[in-house]
Amino acid sequence: MATIYHDEDASLETLEGLTLAIVGYGNQGRSQALNLRDSGCDVVVGNIDDDYRRTAIADGFEPVEIDEACRRADVIFLLTPDEVMPEVYEACVAPQLEPGNTLVFAHGYNVGFGLIEPPAGVDVIMVAPRMIGAGVRETFESGEGFPSFIGVHQDATGRARERLLALCKAVGSLRAGCIDMPFVDEATLDLFTEQAFGPAFGSIMRAAVETLTGAGFPPEAVLLELYLSGEFAYSLEKGRQMGMRQQHQLHSHTSQYGTITRAPRFFDLMPAASEAMGQVLEEIRSGAFAREWSSDREAKLELLRKAHEAAAAAPQSRWEDATRRAFRIGDASGS
Repeated sequence: MATIYHDEDASLETLEGLTLAIVGYGNQGRSQALNLRDSGCDVVVGNIDDDYRRTAIADGFEPVEIDEACRRADVIFLLTPDEVMPEVYEACVAPQLEPGNTLVFAHGYNVGFGLIEPPAGVDVIMVAPRMIGAGVRETFESGEGFPSFIGVHQDATGRARERLLALCKAVGSLRAGCIDMPFVDEATLDLFTEQAFGPAFGSIMRAAVETLTGAGFPPEAVLLELYLSGEFAYSLEKGRQMGMRQQHQLHSHTSQYGTITRAPRFFDLMPAASEAMGQVLEEIRSGAFAREWSSDREAKLELLRKAHEAAAAAPQSRWEDATRRAFRIGDASGS
């Protein structure tokens, strides 16, 4: 069984007298810095001269260069993008490390796959929110908190777990709960969701859109029915709150009967999906994906750019934009 921690398992007193450096004031960096400050922690922000740095100033911080922030800190949060983190670490973080310092990662990727190898004299821990950056801040302010995967990769001081749990409490994650796991397992689960579950779900969605629009249904009606109305998201949220089986009973008897009796027709999709997912999982676990993503970065970023352009030109993107405007959904509402 997994080990799960809550607020009562930690004390903020553990962090008294410590300076915490946030390296990178992006989506996660901003939210975690604000949460830590609101919990009474001494926070210094390290960021290059860009829009994120100006946001930190607007939020009341006095950001400094990354190496200076690390020099001042006892605890260093590495919250830059995965692909640039090894360079930032080698150039700005590693030279400032002292025995007894703590390195905090929000993702097990770089350490788990050997792209960063911290020295023996420092604690290396992970607080990996299962929440996007904006949600880390919003759930802190609401009092709900957010779950995280956490772990101790290296305990040089003998106090790494105590400090880890205190940081989880300060950032607001222990309110919801934190589950203990190795860095590489956290990274593997995260990458698998992105590379297997997400694409598989997207393929099913595209098949449904193509089937219905090909049968003559208006694209606006199709997208509204499948997900833009918010009903699907609402059902998923109810599944989170009460369990997927129980939420199914919130639907009409017609819905329940149709789902249960027609589901077996799609069972034959599972072997192929499972095989493809198994291949993705093996690529992740073996480190093949990490090696692939770490090589020829400019070519990879160009591929992303072209993929985004292609997606934007696809019919479904146009239909989606038109439907969101017509029904005043989200940032297309005009409000």
